[in-house]
Formats: sequence, C-alpha cells, structure tokens
Amino acid sequence: MTENHSPEPASIVTGGPVVTLPTRFGRFAVQAWIDAATGAEHLSLSAPGEAGTGTDDPVVRLHSECLTGDVFGSYRCDCGEQLDYALEKIHRLGGTLVYLRGHEGRGIGLANKIKAYSLQEAGADTVEANEQLGLPVDSRDYAAAAGILHSLGLTRIALLSNNPLKSADLSRHGITVTRTVPTEVPARSENRRYLETKRDRMHHTLDVPATEPSPPSEGPSK
Repeated sequence: MTENHSPEPASIVTGGPVVTLPTRFGRFAVQAWIDAATGAEHLSLSAPGEAGTGTDDPVVRLHSECLTGDVFGSYRCDCGEQLDYALEKIHRLGGTLVYLRGHEGRGIGLANKIKAYSLQEAGADTVEANEQLGLPVDSRDYAAAAGILHSLGLTRIALLSNNPLKSADLSRHGITVTRTVPTEVPARSENRRYLETKRDRMHHTLDVPATEPSPPSEGPSK
C-alpha cells in the first residue's frame, strides 16, 4: 500500500504593502514579508514578464542573503552574479525572486562566514571550514520562502537554481517545481574551488570548466 504524505506546513508570513521598485533590470512589484516564527524580514520582487517571452510556469529564484557578494560584488562566491542573472531573467520571462535574509553564509551568519574565509585561506574548502568551526555545512530552511510563494499564489513554478535541496524542500511544503532552470554565471579563478566544492560535495548542478593551460611564452627572436 502506498502511503500518502501530507505537505509539511510552510511558515506563517505576513506581507506588507506592494510598491514599485525601478531597477537597472526593470520595474518590479516589491513586498516585504515577516516570518512569524523567527521575526526575519524577507523580500519578494515580482515582474509580469516582457511581451512574447513568458513561460508556462513563473520563474522563481530563492536567493539567500550574501552581503559580500550581493552588495560588495565579491568574487569569492557567485552570489552577486547569480542575483543579477536572476533579476534579469525574471524581469524578462516573468516570475518572482524571494530574497531570504538570515541566510548569510548558508545560515552561519556574517561573522562566522568571515571566520570560515580565514580557514579557507589556510587551505580548507567551504565545507571543511564550516566543520572546523563546529558549524553546519548548510542550515538554511525554506519554509518561509514556501509561505511567501503560497501567499502570492505561486504553487507551480519553474525554479531558477543549481541546488537540488531547494526543489526538495519546496516540494515538502506543497510547492510543485515543474522544472529547474540553471543559473549560468562564469567561473573565476577566485571562486573556482568554491564552485567545485558545491558541485562535488554539495551536489549542485554546475558545469565548472577545466582551467585552461597558459599559452607558452614566446622566446626571444633569433
């Protein structure tokens, strides 16, 4: 006999007024949300899509707060570039970006993330650095994101993500992910090991090109 598993309840969230936010990517309808359980304040940015470019299901990105990447443009990670990529794609195709605060450093916080950076500079990868600090590798929870999506009426979505855990977590909270759309941003020398660790140890769907060999130097002409 097949067991029926009911979806786990999403977090109770309270939405504020909807306002227009003009950005370099276009105009978005923006709404702030408060998670009743944690008090965390999140944000949703929605766009209807440009004429002739819409998809069957709205494109949704769950973006974890990353001060260093999102604000300062750090190349240690790919977060800021993923945020830009998602906003451009959502404005063009139609959908919503949910910006999740309290997710800094995959949930360990800003100060601990900088401590982890110090360990990475000593040779640890991102997983090992968290473990050496006695912290979880990834403690993020997407119940609040599911609550926001339910409140917006977005229960069937195309998820813009390379992380399979997001799709699985949303499914547990009653959100149907009809397909996943990869986020495509360049690998850089500064974040190559970070991306390889996400691919190899955290099972993210990433295509990290092999490092190209340097061209041979030309000797002096004879």
